[in-house]
Amino acid sequence: MTRFEAERIAGLVQSDIRLMSRRCMELGGVNLGQGICDQPTPDVVKAAAKAAIDGDQSIYSKFEGIDELRRRIAGKMASYNGLPCDPDSEVLVAAGSTGAFVAAVLSFIEPGDEVILFSPFYGYHYNVLRMARPEIKSVTLRGSDWSFDPAELRAAFSSRTKAVIVNTPANPCGKVFTREELQQIGALCTEFDALAITDEIYEYILYDGREHVSMATLPGMRERTITISGFSKTYNMTGWRLGYAVAPAEFTARMGVVADLVYICPPTPLQHGVVAAFDLGPDYYEQMSADYARKRIQTMEACDAVGLTSLAPQGSYYLMVDVRGAGFETDVQAADVLMQQCGVAVIPGHSFYLDPADGRTQLRLCFAKQDHDLDRACDGIRKLASVTT
Repeated sequence: MTRFEAERIAGLVQSDIRLMSRRCMELGGVNLGQGICDQPTPDVVKAAAKAAIDGDQSIYSKFEGIDELRRRIAGKMASYNGLPCDPDSEVLVAAGSTGAFVAAVLSFIEPGDEVILFSPFYGYHYNVLRMARPEIKSVTLRGSDWSFDPAELRAAFSSRTKAVIVNTPANPCGKVFTREELQQIGALCTEFDALAITDEIYEYILYDGREHVSMATLPGMRERTITISGFSKTYNMTGWRLGYAVAPAEFTARMGVVADLVYICPPTPLQHGVVAAFDLGPDYYEQMSADYARKRIQTMEACDAVGLTSLAPQGSYYLMVDVRGAGFETDVQAADVLMQQCGVAVIPGHSFYLDPADGRTQLRLCFAKQDHDLDRACDGIRKLASVTT
């Protein structure tokens, strides 16, 4: 740390996701590391964004987002999530779901607070929290269903607990929290007067008949939950950086002040463009689900064939595997071999745990790839059998 560096970023380094993606580009491999989601953006959305640009809808919007987009978000929250909300006071459009998360953390978390994360966690959640400098506690998800121990969760709460972070469906493991699990978490939030900050951006990507439940719909949770989602994953527009938060008006008002200071407003013409996404019919979501279900099975079969034991995701488009069946002792060793000798970038599992030892035999793969790229990646994974024999 230099004398010029702020203490709040001490120890922060480039994520393994970014590092592996750069290495993959240099080596010309297939990137199953970063959640890039390189499917095409729906044509109707692209056309609407182009029309907004051509129509010079290019000035600052309200910091909370354009009226029509907030109205459409509120309609979707009522119909899909079962969470009616006021578009004028309870919806904040943000620069991606990460922008919404940053606004929530900077608005409500401070040194001396405790925040609970479930491990394996999304690295950006962890590192954004680190900048706010609370004490971070971890509750580990274990087993084939990524369940938590209720006793471990209760032990993590204290009088200093300000918030618990829930990501469902989860990155990196694909965990979909059940209604019963969310009720257990919610009961503790109520008992200890804590916030729930939920990241639900993979809410439409579910497998095997699972149900997406929004924490804010549970008894007593509406007034203490910040629900975060976005458009990147559902509509294949990760580079557009558009997300949103839904919360009680007093919460969104404070978050809006932070968002305005950090980035003024989300990109105005893209906000107009994404409004068109709400006109897509049920067939769009059905096809998306079917495509990801097929890619999930394809990736799991390739991994299992070479001893990378699949820990089947319940949702999202990520897969975690155990490397020991393929003869590796550590995640880093397995990731290096896959990159250098098989041309496939993956993320070492230790990146996703408060205690890196908990993930030292796991890898994360992203299967949100176009078919020809995923075919190439699966062929590369199968080469592992000849590399390790």
